[in-house]
Amino acid sequence: MSAININQIKIEESWKSLLKNEFEAEYFSKIKHGLQQMRDAGETIYPPGPQIFKTFDLTPVEKVKVVILGQDPYHNPGEAMGMSFSVPKGVRTPPSLVNIYKELATDLGTAMPTHGDLTYWGQQGVLMLNAILTVSQNKPASHRNIGWQFFTDAVISNISSNLDNIVFMLWGNFAKGKAALIDESKHLVLSSAHPSPLAGGAFFGNHHFSKANAFLIAHGKNPIDWQIV
Repeated sequence: MSAININQIKIEESWKSLLKNEFEAEYFSKIKHGLQQMRDAGETIYPPGPQIFKTFDLTPVEKVKVVILGQDPYHNPGEAMGMSFSVPKGVRTPPSLVNIYKELATDLGTAMPTHGDLTYWGQQGVLMLNAILTVSQNKPASHRNIGWQFFTDAVISNISSNLDNIVFMLWGNFAKGKAALIDESKHLVLSSAHPSPLAGGAFFGNHHFSKANAFLIAHGKNPIDWQIV
């Protein structure tokens, strides 16, 4: 199977340049082929094609300040939108995101948002990256073996190597496993339990949002306005 043409990739130009070798790699052709096979078999795949790389489109390489790592997209209809933990306006806010909002309220005194669309964070430099970028409807983690982790590991490694003073938020054991890809001598790695209710509240009290802003300010960067309005 030949590698796909990089010009066919719909992604913000700075990422297309930084990840050129990944898009031209054999494994990426296999990802595209695997997704097409699933579609041909009648499976519904989330997020919709134009939104698979939405977090990259919102946050060009040079604007990245914070990386929030998730595992894979929401698998229910209408939820996944190409940013980890985020759902479109009008969709019920998922329990994990409710817990993120609760921690924000405790940490920074923010008000509880009425929706789960995190686009505002992305516009300020928060890359909300899922390790697996697609999923089949009603089948959580169904695309974990099609090759996405080769790609997203490369994203993390490239950010670590090419940028300075980035905050990485690793929530849950899966995300914590990516710490080895990050140079902690120049970046801040914040690890905690996952915000899922299944973690029994262990996520609360990590103060990741205030710690992230303190780090950004200390390194001459504008802090993130975490308040979703």
